[in-house]
Amino acid sequence: MRLPIRAKRLGRLPEAMVRELIEARHQRGWSQAEMGKRLGLPQMHISGIEAGKIVPRFDTLLDVVRILDRDLLMVPRELVAAVRALIRDHHSHAGGAFGGGERPLYAVGDESEDADDEA
Repeated sequence: MRLPIRAKRLGRLPEAMVRELIEARHQRGWSQAEMGKRLGLPQMHISGIEAGKIVPRFDTLLDVVRILDRDLLMVPRELVAAVRALIRDHHSHAGGAFGGGERPLYAVGDESEDADDEA
């Protein structure tokens, strides 16, 4: 008989997620106060999320992510490497044309990103 998975409260959002949220806010040219106004949250709450002092509720995180034109997505573990490679490829070619012929859709074995998940 399988035991239920015990819930583990996050002490903070994963560092990679926080970096992406900050970068997406900066890309829009929004201050923390501007983003907070759009979300109906005080600037100090946005600051706390970005500093890792506040772990937002799921619905708040979803609002933050969506206002930044992102989305949260459940991905089967066996597809995580492929999805990460697609995201990396998208970021490296955003705003520019593909150069230099054909490239693989995904790469396996990027340990640097796996370390972020386990922290």
